[in-house]
Amino acid sequence: MTTTGKQLFTTLTAEGDLILEVVEQTFPQPTGNQVLVQMEAAPINPSDLAILTSAADFENAEYSKGKVVAKMPEPFLSGQKNRHGQRLPAGNEGAGTVVATGDSDMAKSLMGQRVACVPGNAYSQYAIADAMMCLPLGDHSSEEGASSFVNPMTALGFVETAKMEGHDAIIHLAAASNLGQMLNKICLEDGMKLVNIVRKPEQVELLKDLGAEHIVNSSAPDYMDQLKSAIEATGAYLGFDPIGGGQATDGVLKAMERVAASQMSEYSRYGSNQDKKMYMYGRLDMGPTVLTPSYGLQWCVCGWLLTPFLQKAGQETVAKMRKRVVENLTTTFASSYKRKVTLEGMLEKDAICDYKQMKTGEKYLVIPGG
Repeated sequence: MTTTGKQLFTTLTAEGDLILEVVEQTFPQPTGNQVLVQMEAAPINPSDLAILTSAADFENAEYSKGKVVAKMPEPFLSGQKNRHGQRLPAGNEGAGTVVATGDSDMAKSLMGQRVACVPGNAYSQYAIADAMMCLPLGDHSSEEGASSFVNPMTALGFVETAKMEGHDAIIHLAAASNLGQMLNKICLEDGMKLVNIVRKPEQVELLKDLGAEHIVNSSAPDYMDQLKSAIEATGAYLGFDPIGGGQATDGVLKAMERVAASQMSEYSRYGSNQDKKMYMYGRLDMGPTVLTPSYGLQWCVCGWLLTPFLQKAGQETVAKMRKRVVENLTTTFASSYKRKVTLEGMLEKDAICDYKQMKTGEKYLVIPGG
């Protein structure tokens, strides 16, 4: 038995055309530990935009019903050479109702249940998902559960990473985001000290209202002084940066080193012996990452991805994280959305030019069934 429904695909051609289209697709009967989910809600996360929009020019794209063709500039076109010609599904996560299952006991136990899942093709009326990656939502709606995996598990993952590496304080950039607000709540609950870096006065007030203690405004004239004071107060030498490009990480490492160096009893040509580490987990700024040799030799910049972290953390830790998300889905891990769109609505010019900007607090929710 097969099921038919609409699904969004994205293709980048060698000639530089990024094609987004909604087409009719046939979905197979699930087997083994698979389930077939009728998708009811799926968020557009920054991680989805890597293949959905990337750096393509959607202001001057060709629009028709259910299809967009935009030009991909260099160096982004040649930088994605291995992707050329591949027709890819999109949508990391979402929620819906299980309408068919494979023959494993775990899969069968989900039949008829509303679940959150991470199928990788959530912008679709149906999706095949692994039962291991499904989170039963109980009485929660699909809209409440649509964003219950990527952001909540990432925020929890930051705290678990800090604990695993022996830290009791974290620095987070773009901290007024949906994920940043979750992280602030988690840190307050867990006693983890948190330095929130934002870029607007209204974002400072937003986090103050959520109980945040250390908030730094990167657009303020005294930004570096604010940041050094927050690092000195918390002892935060581990940071998470979703911006990626520019000098955001560079500025944090400089501040870390200046605080650490000020606490040294004697000079060293190699800088402080304080370990300083920044994880990059996103690319809100597509420009080059600029680092300057001004923080001694005890520093590290590396990437952080959710799936490798979950594999490293182990089943027991992941199970506790998932349980915590479900129990706090409408409080700590609640998500809000600026606008809801259908699959075809995702490809309208005003929508795509808006959500691709990844503005704080302006996330879109896709309703595949309309």
